Amino acid sequence: MSARAIESGEGHALGSLLLELLPEEEEESSESSNQTSYGSSPRKPPKEPHQGPDDFGSDPRDPPNFYHYAGMTAAAVIGGVVAVRAVPELLDTVGFTRTGISHSSLAAKMMSSTARANGGGVPSGSLVSNLQSKGATGLSTPTNILLGSAGALLGALLWGSYRSSRRTQY
Repeated sequence: MSARAIESGEGHALGSLLLELLPEEEEESSESSNQTSYGSSPRKPPKEPHQGPDDFGSDPRDPPNFYHYAGMTAAAVIGGVVAVRAVPELLDTVGFTRTGISHSSLAAKMMSSTARANGGGVPSGSLVSNLQSKGATGLSTPTNILLGSAGALLGALLWGSYRSSRRTQY
């Protein structure tokens, strides 16, 4: 709605109410003749070019805004949750299950090659024994914290990379 329509009260039932709520503009004094022609008064800086919804915050020199931090936080939370949930599923998929090593799985092949390399047994503390222990008992709290932190860091880094690639495309 134009300023003229608001002043006359045309076109909208709230026109006269809007006129009362809008501050009246002060007339510029003749002393502002040395001002630039941006329509600014001595108290107001020149107006910046309008930014539409598509280019809000798209200038790399703009300070980070709420949407940047909200997106990064969401990406970090999702990355942390995915890491903590995906590792036990991955162990189960490769064959390190709660009931033991699955037949004809990658875990069985790893166990076989480790046993051959060590004279018929799987030594305690080896990669295969540690993975089977984690597959059978689950991950400890410190391991979950470490995985969650690594996933959160990766999620935040991926968000930052995504945001910077979107800025340079346009």
